[in-house]
Amino acid sequence: MTAVTDIVDADHIAAVREFNRRYTRLIGVLQEHLVDSDYSLTEARILFELAHFGPLDVVALRGALDLDPGYLSRILARFEEAGLVRRQRSDTDGRRQRVELTGRGREVFTELDRRSDAGVRDLLDRHSPDQRALLINAMRTIARLLDGRAAAPFTIRDPRPGDYGWVIARNAALYAAEYGWNGEYEALVARIVADFLQTREPHTERAWIAEVDGEPVGSVFCVREDDATARLRLLLVEPSARGLGVGSALVEECVRFATSAGYTSMVLWTNDVLTAARHIYVRAGFELVDTEPHHSFGKDLVGQTWRKAL
Repeated sequence: MTAVTDIVDADHIAAVREFNRRYTRLIGVLQEHLVDSDYSLTEARILFELAHFGPLDVVALRGALDLDPGYLSRILARFEEAGLVRRQRSDTDGRRQRVELTGRGREVFTELDRRSDAGVRDLLDRHSPDQRALLINAMRTIARLLDGRAAAPFTIRDPRPGDYGWVIARNAALYAAEYGWNGEYEALVARIVADFLQTREPHTERAWIAEVDGEPVGSVFCVREDDATARLRLLLVEPSARGLGVGSALVEECVRFATSAGYTSMVLWTNDVLTAARHIYVRAGFELVDTEPHHSFGKDLVGQTWRKAL
C-alpha cells in the first residue's frame, strides 16, 4: 500500500461517496436487472468475462470477479439450466472445473452488449460534443489516477496539410462553446493563420501541433513581432487532453524555438477569463505587464499582455 503523508479531507471523502451514489444511479447498476434484461449486473459481468476470456477455470472466474464461491456456483447452475454455459472437468486437473459459453450464451451476451452500448449512447447524446470530450477525459483521468498509471502520452510535431484548418475550426468552436464568443473571434484566428501561411519566415516563425493517438489535440504559433521580440499566439488545448501537460509542453516548445532563433523576449496577449492558460504562462515565467478592458467577440473582456525575457 502506498504511504500517504496528509490526512484525507472529510470533504473529499464525502465528495467521492456522493459521486459514487450519483454514478451508480445514473448507469442503472442499482436496478434489479441490467438494461431492461433478465440479468443482474453480476450475471452480466460473468457473461462478459466468459465472452471475452473464456473458457475459464471456475476458480479463475471467481478470482477475476471477486465473488463468493457459493454465489458463483448458484449463478452458473442457473446459466447451465438455461443453456447459456457448459461446465466440464479440466483436461489437466480433474479437481478443477472449466466453464464456457454455449452458442445460446453468446447470443444472450451479444444482445446485452448491444443494449449496454445503446444505453451509453443515449447518455452521451444528451451532451454536446465538447461536453462529451470533457466527460470522457475526466473518466480517463479517474482511471489513470486510481490505477496508478502515467498520463496518456502525447507528441508535438510540425503542422501537416489540413492542420491549419483544424486550428481555425477548433478555436472557433471551443471559444464559442466555453465563453460564448461570436464569429469575430473565428475571423481573427483565420487572419492570423492566413498571415502566418503567406508571410512566415521559417527561421524565425513556426507552429506546432500536439496529438494523442494520431489526433490533433492542441496547437501554438510563434510569430515575429520585431527583430528582438517573438509573439506567442493561438495556444489551444482540446478538452479531451487537458490535464496531460499539453499546454505547458507547447509553450515550452515555443519559448525554446524563440530563444534559438535569437529573440531576446517573447510577448503574448490573452484575456483574463482564460484562467487555465494564464496559469501555464505564469509557470513558464511570463509576467503580466499590461491590462486593458475591451469589447470584442461579443463580450466585455479584459485583455492582458504578458512578457518573458529570453
